[in-house]
Amino acid sequence: MSRQTKSFLMQRFREMGIAPATRHGQNFLIDLNLQQLIVDSAHLDKRDVVLEVGTGTGALTAKMAERAAAVVTVEIDGHLFELASELLLDFDNVTMLRLDALHNKNRFNPALMEAVGQHLAVSPDRRFKLVANLPYNIATPVLGNLLSCEHLPYSMTATIQKELAERIVAEPWSKDYSALSVWMQCQADAEIVRIMAPAVFWPAPKVDSAIIRVTVNPEKRAQVPDLKYFHQFTKTIFIHRRKFLRANVVAAMKGHLDKPAIDAILAELALPDDARTEQLSIATMLRLTELVRAQAPDWSL
Repeated sequence: MSRQTKSFLMQRFREMGIAPATRHGQNFLIDLNLQQLIVDSAHLDKRDVVLEVGTGTGALTAKMAERAAAVVTVEIDGHLFELASELLLDFDNVTMLRLDALHNKNRFNPALMEAVGQHLAVSPDRRFKLVANLPYNIATPVLGNLLSCEHLPYSMTATIQKELAERIVAEPWSKDYSALSVWMQCQADAEIVRIMAPAVFWPAPKVDSAIIRVTVNPEKRAQVPDLKYFHQFTKTIFIHRRKFLRANVVAAMKGHLDKPAIDAILAELALPDDARTEQLSIATMLRLTELVRAQAPDWSL
């Protein structure tokens, strides 16, 4: 198996007459220990169907294929797809797809989900996991959308921008707390495994990165009666998270709930007049959403 070091990559790219494509967020992990840490952190075994978004040269794919039942890996770049095909030729449990993983910012490419579904259908004990060195420009929609797609992941282990990882695990009142924090934490347990300096990638990005592991928690998900409504409502009132909560809810529910109704909801939650969206815990957000949904069930349609 080839070792994805900087010298190896530079040589192969020269031979092919290509260069990393910044438009696709191509930053290759060249620290072999960190490559191994990603795979180890995913806790892969022969029950697992792995989705990798961004095959790259196939180095991480090969490591995962040795442990998992199947790997579905997707690459948008034709040159990298060709390069990875050479390395992965002998792995009969790897499905390579050359396409854009995202149909749009809110939906995965149907061909990708179909391939994952076929492998999951082989046995009832199979688990779906995302493991990837995600391109920065698609990390948020990939991680966020997987929690509402047809095949719910057991876990997601990925390298992403450090700033994004901090948003995912952020607590109320912190500078990073956002709608994404609420969306991820209402369904899963998230932790930052390792912070990584730019030097462990080639080309080196301008910011630090992180390995994050997100494990879906069925008990948490069961506490959200309507995931679609909750997701949309949370995103809407967090647009101006530092503003007063009342103003945000009034703006969001314009034409659906009047101010007295909203004041009654906030009073029921014992929230003060100066409460701000950024201070709401996950539990309070859930209660707020359900009180609003009870009076405006068609708002998100």
